[in-house]
Amino acid sequence: MLHGDVDDGILTLRMAHGKASALDLELGGALQAEFEGAAESDDIRALILTGTGSIFSAGVDLPRLVNSGKTYVQDFVEALGAMLQALFVFPKPAVAAVNGHAIAGGAIMAFACDYRLMSGGRIGVPEALVGVPFPPLALEVVRFGVPQQHLQPMLHLAKTIEVGEAKSMGIIDEIVPVENLLNRANEVARQLADIAPANFRLTKRQIREPFLRNAAAIASVSADEIDAQWSSPEVHEHIRAYLAKTLGKR
Repeated sequence: MLHGDVDDGILTLRMAHGKASALDLELGGALQAEFEGAAESDDIRALILTGTGSIFSAGVDLPRLVNSGKTYVQDFVEALGAMLQALFVFPKPAVAAVNGHAIAGGAIMAFACDYRLMSGGRIGVPEALVGVPFPPLALEVVRFGVPQQHLQPMLHLAKTIEVGEAKSMGIIDEIVPVENLLNRANEVARQLADIAPANFRLTKRQIREPFLRNAAAIASVSADEIDAQWSSPEVHEHIRAYLAKTLGKR
């Protein structure tokens, strides 16, 4: 599910869960535990998050979501929020080594990192096509990671974009050939880790705190509506139609 390797204080965490590292209750919980453990460990100076093969992460495991019942959906949405929170507030450098497609939740994990390298594939948040609303923090992470002039088109048009366009839009920081992706990610992680830790931690918190406050404000007025939509039979039918159209499965 997750493979971790530490070299000179740099934790490389590789997602390897099924064919596409789709997010489910188990992967979300495992990621949260790794992020929180690395945050607390004196032996970890920085984090690199990557995937396997040609996919970073395909986002939420939608077939499981619509076939597992209301309790699973509620537990999953809570776990997703907790995982994103742990990554977004991670007090040390976090580098996304995006080895391929990063869709929906996969893209949001990349957006939550401090620096994003990508070797190929597509990245974006097609939630509008899928038919599910963004949980409050997930939306704020997208707002954090996507330049303002591109935010609404990406959200409303549910666009996924190839790596060159992502670089030109400022969504990723570097395009790196896949064979050099982890080497370059390690260089960046070490460069960031060399910043005085207290300085980095404070600056990162100052940059991100407004987005956390926005997420809390949205949750205070919309959490019940968002949760209801995730469990709604109508929304699940929309998801099934999306799956049938894009993947040939229901």
